[in-house]
Amino acid sequence: MTEKIIEANTKKHNLGAFTGLVFVHGLDEEPYTTDKIIAECSNNSLHAVRQLIRTNKKRLEEFGILAFEMRKLKGRGRPEKIYHLTEQQATLLITFLDNTSKVVEFKVALVREFYRMKQELTQRQINRAVEKPQRRSLTDAIKGWPQAPRHIYINMTQLLLKQATGLTAQQIKKQRHVKTALDGLTVKEQERYRQLENIAIGLVGLNKTWDEVKGVLLLA
Repeated sequence: MTEKIIEANTKKHNLGAFTGLVFVHGLDEEPYTTDKIIAECSNNSLHAVRQLIRTNKKRLEEFGILAFEMRKLKGRGRPEKIYHLTEQQATLLITFLDNTSKVVEFKVALVREFYRMKQELTQRQINRAVEKPQRRSLTDAIKGWPQAPRHIYINMTQLLLKQATGLTAQQIKKQRHVKTALDGLTVKEQERYRQLENIAIGLVGLNKTWDEVKGVLLLA
């Protein structure tokens, strides 16, 4: 799931840069951080942080289900449990840690990251709602397109997604844990997708061939 992201972020934290502390996937999912992030950024062992989670499980569950993912480790048969902590759960857990200067610094950074990610999520939700009528415009344009080849809806969406994100629809669904690829785009990716979609609508309206449309979009 987020193995590569977490590993990359852990390396950044060793450099003292508090970045990539909070994750979010689908538009309806709550932002979260992980026990590994908390351990790394607070200079505590992962064992100690997980022990705190187990000890205070009932308290943490007062703020919602204590979610986790099972991640398979390379070269080892037994998967590893990684806890996903919401903002309230993470805030509560941090209060149980010794208030060192490193922990205080991390607390401030984590609060900021949760706030930033919630803003990002809200904007993504707005952009997704705005994009839906535009997608209908593209669909309507394709319906009246004499040059339209077979499977054009799927091929057009795949091309727009690939150009906007660098990923296929299936890769987005798998990596970002969403059922619909368009729900997994970041704000910047949404803006890029909308720009490309506008270009596609214009080219289809001019009755360009699929090769011509594809050629322009690949260069856009």
